[in-house]
Amino acid sequence: MTDNNTRVLRWSFWIVLVGFLAWDFARSPAIDLRQEPPLIAAGSGQVVDGGHCSSAK
Repeated sequence: MTDNNTRVLRWSFWIVLVGFLAWDFARSPAIDLRQEPPLIAAGSGQVVDGGHCSSAK
């Protein structure tokens, strides 16, 4: 009995997870890689925006 419950819970988890990822992918706008800030801008001359350490006041 517990083996069957574990199997149902495992399959339910994966179905919900895949369903959520499919919904999120379908609803989110496409990523424009040219407008994304660089993750690491060391030596490129660009300033990284975002993150707590790059906020200059």
